[in-house]
Amino acid sequence: MIIGKVVGTVVTTISHADYKHRRLLVVQPLDFNENDDSGDFIALDNTHAGIGDTVLVLNEGSGARQVMGNKGACVISVIIGIVDSVYIEPSL
Repeated sequence: MIIGKVVGTVVTTISHADYKHRRLLVVQPLDFNENDDSGDFIALDNTHAGIGDTVLVLNEGSGARQVMGNKGACVISVIIGIVDSVYIEPSL
């Protein structure tokens, strides 16, 4: 799983059947300091997230397909939650 920030949307004129009625969002992965960790990627939205939201992304094909309820879907990343806050306990 990845914590990321939604930084954009993707608009298509023609979509694969598995993407119908689902939004495609551009997600920027975050590290512990809320900085860029790696390159942005596209994820299917399963939560009604919007630009600026911090989200939890399942970035593993089999699990993403299970969340969508479609074992044959051509998807790798799906947003499964909107994060309200993150607390990391300092190590001793």
